[in-house]
Amino acid sequence: MVKHVILWNLKDEFSDEEKAQIKKDIKDGLEGLKGQIPGLTEIVVNIEPLASSNGDLMLDSTFTDEASLKGYAVHPAHVAVADGKVRPFTKSRVCMDYVN
Repeated sequence: MVKHVILWNLKDEFSDEEKAQIKKDIKDGLEGLKGQIPGLTEIVVNIEPLASSNGDLMLDSTFTDEASLKGYAVHPAHVAVADGKVRPFTKSRVCMDYVN
């Protein structure tokens, strides 16, 4: 199994109310990919970090293998969510992929 974990921070220009809606939209969009992408076995987006966190939201996903992760990156359904719901609203992204 391959894990794909991402932490994002949202752009500062958004109000707290806007950020809450953006996080919900990202969560709904990414978690909605389950069952659409070959090799994607689990996908969870956490949008409620503790106050001690320095990230706004986190993607925790699992793939059957590295080839599946590579396929996910270019899959049209994923690209649509990334381009429409994630990239326009985030200022930073940190990613770690590893074999579990």
